[in-house]
Amino acid sequence: MDFKTEFKPMTVQPQEIEDLSFQIITDEMGEHPFTEEQFPVVQRVIHASADFDLGRSLVFHPDAVKSGIEAIRSGKIVVADVQMVQVGISKNRIEKFGGQVKVYISDRDVMEEAKRLNTTRAIISMRKAIKEADGGIFCIGNAPTALLELIRMVKEGEAKPGLVIGMPVGFVSAAESKEELAKLDIPFITNMGRKGGSPVTVAALNAISIMAERLG
Repeated sequence: MDFKTEFKPMTVQPQEIEDLSFQIITDEMGEHPFTEEQFPVVQRVIHASADFDLGRSLVFHPDAVKSGIEAIRSGKIVVADVQMVQVGISKNRIEKFGGQVKVYISDRDVMEEAKRLNTTRAIISMRKAIKEADGGIFCIGNAPTALLELIRMVKEGEAKPGLVIGMPVGFVSAAESKEELAKLDIPFITNMGRKGGSPVTVAALNAISIMAERLG
């Protein structure tokens, strides 16, 4: 490949690029508080965002990674809050174990119910999702109201997710929703502050699905 520039890439091989990126992340991260099973999630979040501060702000329930792996290998549904999260998830690894990736926010009944109740589609989508996804993985990267509604349902005994990956981004209720998630005694992965978003939520789930697949 002939690049019309003085700069030449260190490699153009996809796997070599990824391997080199992860080595750079490991080297620059230095000492950290994460366990051996948590650090691959941190690496992929940083890889997706190039943001070490975001990676360092990750918070894990002690059973988060184990529960996520078990949910995937048991064929549980993965619920995404928005289509952007759904599109980014590596579905072949989920489907390999009989699972599906679903998003409900644009379903007609969700839109109609949200309009009737004068509330967000994100809230109604979570109410619909828990009817189908008991023990599943909830990936929320965009809508703080979805995360807050899921937290409410967990507290009231209506929802029992296998894992909640809650990293919505934004200025209104995003940081607060993640603080509330971190108080729950259920498996969760979140981060502190306003940062987050669909790409890093997807990265966390994909890291766990890779670990699930490597178990055979």
